[in-house]
Amino acid sequence: MTTQVTAGSRIAVAPAGRATRDGRPKKIWLQVLFNAIAAVVIACSVFPVYWMVNASFTPTNKIITREPSFFPTEFTWKNYVTAWTREAAPGQTDFPHALGTSLLIALSVVVICALFAFMASIAIARFAFRGRYTFIVSVLIVQMVPGEAMMYTVYNMLDDVQLVNHLFGLFLVHLAAVVPFTIWTLRGFVAGVPADLEEAAQIDGCSKSQAFWKVTFPLLAPGLVSTGIFAFIQSWNEFTMALLLMKGYNLTLPPWLNSFQSATEATNWGAVMAGATLIALPVVIFFLFVQGRMVGGLVSGAVKG
Repeated sequence: MTTQVTAGSRIAVAPAGRATRDGRPKKIWLQVLFNAIAAVVIACSVFPVYWMVNASFTPTNKIITREPSFFPTEFTWKNYVTAWTREAAPGQTDFPHALGTSLLIALSVVVICALFAFMASIAIARFAFRGRYTFIVSVLIVQMVPGEAMMYTVYNMLDDVQLVNHLFGLFLVHLAAVVPFTIWTLRGFVAGVPADLEEAAQIDGCSKSQAFWKVTFPLLAPGLVSTGIFAFIQSWNEFTMALLLMKGYNLTLPPWLNSFQSATEATNWGAVMAGATLIALPVVIFFLFVQGRMVGGLVSGAVKG
């Protein structure tokens, strides 16, 4: 750091580096270290996705080799054609039908989850009733339990009511997994909207229901959108429960990839990677369009209340 004296006897300090708000110089080496760690984490996260896409455009006989290539030397679309048009074995499903099954379950989960979570968040954020605190704590505890720990219990429960290998059974499992987080997030949105707004609308002549739908509900729309997107992604990508509960013609897309593994023939890894890319592509494109609204909505709902 150097000091200079100007013509007007004004002392100016030439900055030798960036300073923090409290005036202390920022530790450049610490910032460089954090940036390096962030770069390593990003690389470890992105590389498997890149390798999946790279292998999907590579001929199968070039994928498993002693000298792997980071770029497809022989570009081909054949793997995608194979993944889309591959005929299902007897009693199994193919890609178009698995795609329809995944869409049906994921969209149903989004609609019903948004409805239940919206009503529950309104109840716990606006009304004081006995057991309210216990319900909120229960929502938090449920989110902390890993789904794999409940596999045996869930399977037995669905088996007792004959919902194993049934779309409605998988729908209930996905709904139960997504609803707690959605309630907790929407509760933050509802708590962040002052109840005085509804009272002011009622003073201006609106009924209680009109004040809610015309004043409060539009302010909660970003929260509903972000939580709906989260519910869709969670249901779309869910693998473990779908593999445990579903089989044959009712498989969703993630466990459908297992159909490429056979005891009688070699695995077509190019088609597997193409199928995985096709599964991930709709969610990735959708997320790129709505990432700003989703991240902002989740953060706003998570920190309020």
